[in-house]
Amino acid sequence: MKLNVNIRKWEKSKQVRKQWLIPAIVYGKHLKDAVAVTCNKNDFIKRYKEAGYSTPITLNWDGLDQMVLIHDIQLDPVTDILLHVDFLAVQKDEKVSAEVPIVLIGESSVEKLWEWKIQLVKDAVEVEAFPQDLPHDIKVDISAIQKVSDTIFVKDLKVSDKVKINDDLEQVVVTVLSLTEEIEEVPVATVETTTAEWVATDETKEWTDKKEDKKEDKKSGK
Repeated sequence: MKLNVNIRKWEKSKQVRKQWLIPAIVYGKHLKDAVAVTCNKNDFIKRYKEAGYSTPITLNWDGLDQMVLIHDIQLDPVTDILLHVDFLAVQKDEKVSAEVPIVLIGESSVEKLWEWKIQLVKDAVEVEAFPQDLPHDIKVDISAIQKVSDTIFVKDLKVSDKVKINDDLEQVVVTVLSLTEEIEEVPVATVETTTAEWVATDETKEWTDKKEDKKEDKKSGK
């Protein structure tokens, strides 16, 4: 997939965004210098949804094609508006590392017991491969989980023989969690404090009521 970009010379980032463009930087080991570019905001978002962080995109500027990976995205911490993009320039004959998301598919009979749920412990793994061989995602079929004791590890992930997983193979990816474990117990101290506050409030109310009764008695001459 391709994404057209333009060289950014002097425009400030704020001015670029007003034109519905996104400022970006392209860098890589084989590039002499980093290149400042801009791209159409909607075009980038579309490509990002298709590519993620592990599918190569071909940037085109001034007739030059450069294969890149989306390396980083900067968002506004308050509004989540897209502010800036980092592209990592890669080459077909040079292996790269990338984070690949894990996607759960299928259904597990364990969840049908209504007492257990499938828990995704690790949502991505780091892999190494030539850019064109990087997987978009790694799918895990949870129908293989038949018992509450079943666990899926990194070593159980299925990838092409062209892809090497760099993460610890003994790390847990998917496990089974008891629904009762999700219910947080109320600390004893909290219960005691709450009870104490309730008692104090009740006593105060009782004292206030008696005080009001005495006022009424004086008015009525009792």
